[in-house]
Amino acid sequence: MYTRITRSGGRSYLQIVEGFRTEAGVRQRVVANLGRLDHLEGAKLDPLIHGLQRALGRVPVSAPVPQYDTALAFGDVYALNELWSSLGFGEAIKRALRSSRRAFDAEALVRAMVFNRLCAPESKLGCLDWLETVSIPGMPEAVTHDQLLRTMDALMDHADAVQARVAAQLKPMLDQQLSVVFYDLTTIRIHGEGQVAEDVRAFGLNKQTGGIARQFVLGVVQSAEGLPLMHTVHAGNVSETTTLTAMLKTVLQRFAIERVIVVADRGLLSLDNVAELTALATATSRQLQFILAVPARRYRELGGTLEGLTFDPASASIAEGQFAGHRLVVAHDPVRAAEQAAKRRRKIAELEGIAAKLVSKLDAQDAGRTERGRKASDRGAYSRFQHAVADAKLTRFVQADYHADRFSYAVNETAIEEAERFDGKLVVLTNVLDFSAEHIIERYKSLADIERGFRVLKNDIDIAPVFHRLPDRIRAHALICFLALVLYRVMRMRLKASGSTHSPKTTLELLRRLQKHRVQLGEQRLTGIGKTSSQQLELFEALGINQPV
Repeated sequence: MYTRITRSGGRSYLQIVEGFRTEAGVRQRVVANLGRLDHLEGAKLDPLIHGLQRALGRVPVSAPVPQYDTALAFGDVYALNELWSSLGFGEAIKRALRSSRRAFDAEALVRAMVFNRLCAPESKLGCLDWLETVSIPGMPEAVTHDQLLRTMDALMDHADAVQARVAAQLKPMLDQQLSVVFYDLTTIRIHGEGQVAEDVRAFGLNKQTGGIARQFVLGVVQSAEGLPLMHTVHAGNVSETTTLTAMLKTVLQRFAIERVIVVADRGLLSLDNVAELTALATATSRQLQFILAVPARRYRELGGTLEGLTFDPASASIAEGQFAGHRLVVAHDPVRAAEQAAKRRRKIAELEGIAAKLVSKLDAQDAGRTERGRKASDRGAYSRFQHAVADAKLTRFVQADYHADRFSYAVNETAIEEAERFDGKLVVLTNVLDFSAEHIIERYKSLADIERGFRVLKNDIDIAPVFHRLPDRIRAHALICFLALVLYRVMRMRLKASGSTHSPKTTLELLRRLQKHRVQLGEQRLTGIGKTSSQQLELFEALGINQPV
């Protein structure tokens, strides 16, 4: 038997038809007329269908209507989770935070906050909303704000253990015989006006804005390959020169490297530092060397050493001398020297233009020609001019004469000529004897990569502004952002090694398109991952990660 649709008078009818054989051949007869097709509904036919299934011993099946949940981002957090596991961070942090009194998985929440900084940096409350849109392997179903804060507290309760175990996971990536490490500091803006005990929030000169801001200071130590090794947190008004020795002691403690060459920027150099580094090397029986840039403001303190060096004026060149028993390596760039001198002369000309306008206004007023507005005075002209000179940072070269009866100023040509002798020069002090002068300068210029790391922290990971109030919470936030930076740099190293042109940020954006889908089909819940594109497969391969299944 079978069903047949017949048409009559412009209408269609559904029939059940039986076929049978006769002497004349196969014939059909109508067993039942089920009615007009346009009047039939599923609810009318379901009992017949279910009855036939029961008669045949089959369980009646009614196809449930699928209910689709919102898709979850998966590819980016899957990649980060695989990197996290391959670096051994998961097990290391689990061991460091192990506690029988904690009812939740602290390592999973550390992982969630680190991944959030890389994928969609938010506050801790914002992190909870983000967790509802992603599918991180091994993440608890329900996470609360209180658990995130308690996890940050646990990080600081075991800060030394956490950082030591993380350092142990990074050791295999370093040359144990020789390691060149770069060290620099940056300032991180912070909100809040109250004061707490041992507060790291302090007012200081902000490197990003150039003004005074409430902040803390973050130091980062990085390998020559661009891998962040450790970080430090200091009060916002700390003197940079006081942080170098303590940082090196920690590096020598955590990394058993026979010879360390530290490369640091201008603000970290002092003669006391040099003496302390020498004493530290003697005390630890390690070979500890340095490549430190000399601040431009201290060039005159080099006792005429710079003036005694000769350069080829037609091309960039390097010369070498001695100062305080150490090598003094100087790189000279004539193009940059010309640019610096021209810029200085241009600013001075602008100041002279401002002074000419002030003098013209005063002379006109003395001649009885008044203008609208406040009456001009020599004292007011001094104040306006001095502010303009200070804003241009040219007080060494342009000075107002406060002792004169009338407004006047002088341009110090001797100071300008002296500054022009130092323009275009990079001066580096080092005790490394087996590197050529060119190699010394090259190593110092590699310090720029740590500045790129700071830009990643501030622009991609959004370390600032910080809204935490308690010192330990601020330090925990810095540690979370540091771990995110490590993952970012490992991604960068692997992508570069594979020849990929994608940045870590672009890679995560492309992988984020791979989603996890969830469907409720009756009492059955189904989950699955979308189809992986060829581009995503290439990125997983470049990162050394297996394709998700």
